Amino acid sequence: MNKKSRVLITLIGSAIIFRFFCGIYVHDEFGGKHFFIKHRPTWKWKFYSPVGMSDTKFEELSEEEKIEQKYFNEFVKDKKLSL
Repeated sequence: MNKKSRVLITLIGSAIIFRFFCGIYVHDEFGGKHFFIKHRPTWKWKFYSPVGMSDTKFEELSEEEKIEQKYFNEFVKDKKLSL
């Protein structure tokens, strides 16, 4: 294996690992985007709260929005990144 192949494989591997363990979340109150390190690997990159600071109940959300809210709660809210 030549040097270019090794460098390419290393870069691709690093990018994949970065994608699995890093992410961006949109603050549920102020709306700013923030970089964070995930506590477990997942391919999902951007996390947001469909409920935000509204009075909407979890039960009123669509199935897709419920999934997004669960991800947001697990990766952001439960880790005290967005209070």
